[in-house]
Amino acid sequence: MDETKLALTTEHVRHMRFAIRLSLAIGIFMFVLKIAAYVLTGSAAILSDAAESVVHVLAVAFAAFSLNLSLKPPDESHVYGHDRISFFSAGFEGAMIIIAALYIIYESIMKWIHGLVIDNISTGTIAITLATVINGLLGWYLVRMGKRYKSIVLEANGKHVLTDSWTSLGVIIALILTMTTGWLPFDPIIAILVALNILWSGGKLVRQSVGGLMDETDRSDDATLREVLDNQSMKYGVDYHDLRHRHTGNKLLVEVHLLFSNSVTITQAHDIATRIEGAIHSSFPIPTEVMSHLEPMEGHDEIHSSLLNRNSQSHQ
Repeated sequence: MDETKLALTTEHVRHMRFAIRLSLAIGIFMFVLKIAAYVLTGSAAILSDAAESVVHVLAVAFAAFSLNLSLKPPDESHVYGHDRISFFSAGFEGAMIIIAALYIIYESIMKWIHGLVIDNISTGTIAITLATVINGLLGWYLVRMGKRYKSIVLEANGKHVLTDSWTSLGVIIALILTMTTGWLPFDPIIAILVALNILWSGGKLVRQSVGGLMDETDRSDDATLREVLDNQSMKYGVDYHDLRHRHTGNKLLVEVHLLFSNSVTITQAHDIATRIEGAIHSSFPIPTEVMSHLEPMEGHDEIHSSLLNRNSQSHQ
């Protein structure tokens, strides 16, 4: 059995922690930059971008806490580990994005109603362009790291950063249109459109979080597992059923019943089961725990029917 697949390596953990710390540091820098740009311009679009950055810093701080907790090994109180905090983190980040979007819409409408005044547009545009480039690169890096290590915390954070980048791009468009046409309502209109896009992104993160907490089946993982088990079953002359699997945040848990002929000794069955578990481990790039239950092939249905009848009678 490939023991290195049972836990993230020290190098992987180091990369993941570096990624989340980098995100937090850049998030704080982006917030300061956008607040300065808003003070200079008074732009509703830039305010929307700055508001999203406030939420981003809070969300990244919680994500950093969640990542560290999710990497802690199991203990007496949490025998399965702490991985599932990752789904709470993604849900929290999604909720924060939704709150930011609603705030942006409210502020944009209020500014439009009470009168629009925008100054130093060119300076604000330069500042937000810089923020867009930095966030675009950071978001791409975080999503890549999240997919590589199957970390929903990093992937959710990366998507949030990319959302921030799209927000900034919308702000740039608003500022350029305002400069070229002189029509100030472009500023709040695009701010509202950007907020609606942010709202959609936040909703998807919340949906992903709920799916993880409800142990929603990953169809791609299911197809991979069944392909491996079909090949291994044919190779060793065994059968399988009751396949179940779920993501915990940083690793994949797999349960399966393996059926062996009565002519196979328990030692041989255990050896084959270990080889099949190893094949499953090697098919996934993330830590994978496989729990196999060994059963006899001959008389299998009769044994289970007898047990079910016995349990049914005991509960009457």
